[in-house]
Amino acid sequence: MVTIAAEQRANREFQRPRGPQPTRGYRVFQAVNAVILTMVVVVTLYPFANIIARSFSATSYIRTGQVNLWPRGFNLTTYGYVMSDSTFWINYRNTVIYTIVATLIAMVLTTCYAYVLSKKHLKGRSLLIFVAVFTMFFNGGLIPNYVLISSLGFRNTIWAIVLPNAISVFNLLVMKAFFESQPPDLEEAGSVDGLNTYGILLRVVLPLSKAVIATMVLFYSVTFWNSWFQAFLYLDRKELFPVTIYLRNLLAGSAATSDPGATSDVSLQTAANIQAVAIVLTALPIMFVYPFIQRYFVSGVMLGSVKG
Repeated sequence: MVTIAAEQRANREFQRPRGPQPTRGYRVFQAVNAVILTMVVVVTLYPFANIIARSFSATSYIRTGQVNLWPRGFNLTTYGYVMSDSTFWINYRNTVIYTIVATLIAMVLTTCYAYVLSKKHLKGRSLLIFVAVFTMFFNGGLIPNYVLISSLGFRNTIWAIVLPNAISVFNLLVMKAFFESQPPDLEEAGSVDGLNTYGILLRVVLPLSKAVIATMVLFYSVTFWNSWFQAFLYLDRKELFPVTIYLRNLLAGSAATSDPGATSDVSLQTAANIQAVAIVLTALPIMFVYPFIQRYFVSGVMLGSVKG
């Protein structure tokens, strides 16, 4: 029995197809590639790890440059100072609302526009593409945009944040290329089954576009989450500020109180590592969301950038 089993294993190994063995040059390439990618990872992660360490470190260690990858003089003074303020949580809630609403609007507009542009038989398609691409290189400028938003009555409203940047031309072109790469037979089958244009988009195209949709959601949500200039221009009421404006003002205020004669420990501690705390608090939500979308990220970008 042992002999028969050994012979069967030997036959399976003999019949198993074997690919070409990697050459010496390919192995060298793999080794060099691994070294380079490792260096890229270290260079990318080190600054953020240093920021996290600085946010939990004491003032004296930060000022003397002794903080690298591990906190020195561990304390939570600045975190407590920032998070004990009710205005911080109000502005944080505003940022969540602005990001969700803006991302939903942007995804609806970008998806519809990209789907239309992917139809080569559409009359006026070249003009629509030109209008979109033209805005990548030319815009009305800061003052005309401010006058437009004010004349529409959008100042001190959510619409001043979510509407001006509702369509990113780069995201639009990526989605357009992705829709063009899908087999036309699927849409033809949907039309034979009695679906109209909206039914084909909702029941055929979008279910097959999860990768690029997840990628666009990540792009838009990160953009709107980190946005602060629109709010800085169009919002005057503190209860409407996003958290980025709150942290910017806190950073500016801490810098103003960092004179040598200051006696408050909170002021000194805040002045020393408020920038690190601001970066950590702003980046945390995106860090939690990204792992759930990461698996769609590479495939979404590649499928949308290469036709066929």
